[in-house]
Amino acid sequence: QLLQEIDYQNGYSLYIGIPFCPSTCLYCSFTSYSIEKFSDYVDRYLKALEKEIIYGSTVFPDKKLTCVYFGGGTPTSLTDEQLDRLIGIVKKHFDFSNVKEFCVEAGRPDSITKEKLEVLKKWGVNRISINPQSMQQKTLDVIGRKHTVEQIKESFALARETGHNNINMDIIIGLPGENTEDVINTLEQIKEMNPDSLTVHTLAIKRAARLNIEKENYIDMVPTDVSSMQEVTVRFAKENDYLPYYLYRQKNMADNLENIGYARYNKEGLYNILIMEELQTILALGAGALTKYVSHEPYYIIRQDNGKSVTDYINRIDELIARKQKFFDELK
Repeated sequence: QLLQEIDYQNGYSLYIGIPFCPSTCLYCSFTSYSIEKFSDYVDRYLKALEKEIIYGSTVFPDKKLTCVYFGGGTPTSLTDEQLDRLIGIVKKHFDFSNVKEFCVEAGRPDSITKEKLEVLKKWGVNRISINPQSMQQKTLDVIGRKHTVEQIKESFALARETGHNNINMDIIIGLPGENTEDVINTLEQIKEMNPDSLTVHTLAIKRAARLNIEKENYIDMVPTDVSSMQEVTVRFAKENDYLPYYLYRQKNMADNLENIGYARYNKEGLYNILIMEELQTILALGAGALTKYVSHEPYYIIRQDNGKSVTDYINRIDELIARKQKFFDELK
């Protein structure tokens, strides 16, 4: 039903990558640089990204834009002024008249302010994600989140106050040192906030993550009975009117489980579904971004990688754009 109005062949979606975070989590292997250590690079990064955005707006003149997704990293690591300027540039160069979903990851509560939330509302962002991962302070400390449980609740309340009525929250089951009782308590606290959707990830041990590289330090913190944690989340979703709407699996997931997105009716994350369906082209801009071109006749997929390095992205942006242009020219 959600996909009835999606024109796969004549439509595309847009991903904008912001590779900065307040800190790098223990389990993370995404493109993410400490905003504190890399603060001198942010304005130069945004200047390079602006160039790619202007080029990107010319790639599909005859296709309609379906979804726009700001991910990373943590887009709200930017200041409200930087965020305001960046979204303004995107809206200036891309036609939003057919956009069904404009989502911004506001994943880290310690990156959220009232001013940033107001900027998102001003530009028509209609879905955000505030991601606690756990509501256990001991776990947040272990995984390298630099915020408190209380900050999660304050950020969520602030988002509601500023008019955000489609908020997703992510949690991860199988985090170091957690048991089923911890997950039950996390869910009880999330129930009080009452988000519009809940994504339940199962911890996947990524090769490049510190949790894998320094695994001997966490040998005594292996989680117990991750399958029962998942059963608890399935029951919670059902009892609180969250419907499962997408599922995906990765390598090396705890107990060989999966990630499941749950949402209240009409609050589903459309971009999430489109990524999994692999039936629509995703134009991806920024460091760490991976463009996915989907051909329908004949059906095939080709990917084009921007590379993860922020410094390479800044210093070689013209070369990257030329390479992207060649990639799309060869598809015509």
